[in-house]
Amino acid sequence: MINYAKGKVKDIIRKRQNCTEITVVIGNEEYKAVNYDSLTGAVKPGDRVLLNTTAQDLKLGSGGYHFVVSVNDGDISFPSTEKGGHIMKLRYTPLQFAVLSAEEQKSPYHQVFNNFESLKHRPVIIGELHSMLPPVVFNIKQNRPKLCVSYIMTDGGALPLSFSRSVAYLKEKGLIQGTVTFGQAFGGDFEAVNIYTALITAFDILKSDIAVVTMGPGITGTGTKYGFSGIEQGPIIDAVNTLGGRPIFIPRISFADSRKRHCGISHHSVTVLKEIAKTQVEIVIPVMEQKKMEFIKNQIIQYELDKKHKIVYVGESHKIMENLSHFDFKLSTMGRGIEQEREFFMTAGAAGFYASNLLD
Repeated sequence: MINYAKGKVKDIIRKRQNCTEITVVIGNEEYKAVNYDSLTGAVKPGDRVLLNTTAQDLKLGSGGYHFVVSVNDGDISFPSTEKGGHIMKLRYTPLQFAVLSAEEQKSPYHQVFNNFESLKHRPVIIGELHSMLPPVVFNIKQNRPKLCVSYIMTDGGALPLSFSRSVAYLKEKGLIQGTVTFGQAFGGDFEAVNIYTALITAFDILKSDIAVVTMGPGITGTGTKYGFSGIEQGPIIDAVNTLGGRPIFIPRISFADSRKRHCGISHHSVTVLKEIAKTQVEIVIPVMEQKKMEFIKNQIIQYELDKKHKIVYVGESHKIMENLSHFDFKLSTMGRGIEQEREFFMTAGAAGFYASNLLD
């Protein structure tokens, strides 16, 4: 199903590259909406807009937004863009568009991929949720400020990178040096066809010391064992190993989620680690209070995660949490902040802290 509504732009809330957050009026009610400038053109107060209201009508997350489909019935000019690529994003939809991917023949980096040999054991941090990205990067850069960090966004969540306020903040502050989007995700500094070429782009073109891989904002879950978009982490682990990298896994840990299947190490992480990933990964666990630590260790034994993977316990939890406090950014996951989800953010931070200490 697709739900549409017509509205009028009242205010501009904020702008970032290729993304404008707006207030729209539908009938007599005000709503928040997102306009992707590169897809539907620039928008201003007074414009008439057609909105996709499906997610909010279903009371899904999606950041609480409607999404602009067209502005003034399509009567709007688009800025001219440099052409040359032939890789299509949003393929076979009315919004399909072409990009120049890093690896295609017309790219100046084409030979990089033909000449590639190995990631040379450089660390790749793999997380499920987009909310893991800031605490990972904060700990890398607070611990080792000179390291070059890149972000690879999968197409498991939001497809436009510009939707992410986290990425906008991290780039503005110089905490990540470049971004790569692959698959149907788009809007990175570099576009790639798949996770393999995205990893090569991050290390051999962006010259990263560390790459972080997560989906964009949002995640699909069904309450079933295999029916969640975060299952992509298994093939990502295997891709890193295939290319000669060093995969480091952020387990999804929570003691605030009311759903039993997500208590301690989430069943999402367990499924990926126990069944989906075919190769070994380092699983980073921060040392936490004794009762919670025992719960986590019992899960590791119960699911035999230590028999297949390497478990890494990181003991400087106070330092990890202190590193998060140096940045004026509000951490949040599933609507819960750092006060409620201390262990979630501590775990993500621990992965960044650990990975940063692996490099000379």
